Amino acid sequence: MIDGVVITPLKQIFDERGKIMHMLREDSSVFSRFGEIYFSCTHPGAIKAWHLHKKMTLNYAVIYGEIKFVLYDDREGSPTKGQLQELFLSPENYCLVTVPPLIWNGFKGIGTKSTILANCATIAHDPNEIERKQFQDKSIPYDWNIQHK
Repeated sequence: MIDGVVITPLKQIFDERGKIMHMLREDSSVFSRFGEIYFSCTHPGAIKAWHLHKKMTLNYAVIYGEIKFVLYDDREGSPTKGQLQELFLSPENYCLVTVPPLIWNGFKGIGTKSTILANCATIAHDPNEIERKQFQDKSIPYDWNIQHK
């Protein structure tokens, strides 16, 4: 597990009308402040990677579909520098992933339907505080292809 990344199992409450999917509350241990909420929709097989935020903390939950979510730590002085973390997120594996600033991250739509990923970010989008790399950038040692183990 990458230092500073927190995975919080989330509740879904079902009844005959449907369900409620909890995400984040102001009294949660991972909540620090509200900046904005947005939804990233991803088609099956599409890759949205790599990016890191210099100031923003991300709070991700997948409310529809499935993604392979990957994090990479290249922070100087971090006890987990050089480590990758791979998670599979969906309503069936419903959790909140809190990603602190300066962690490279990205995701790939998997399965057969488009995915909706919700992010409750700690600051509003600022194009000057984000860094991006192409998903195939060799500075991050990750292969997005399916691994048959």
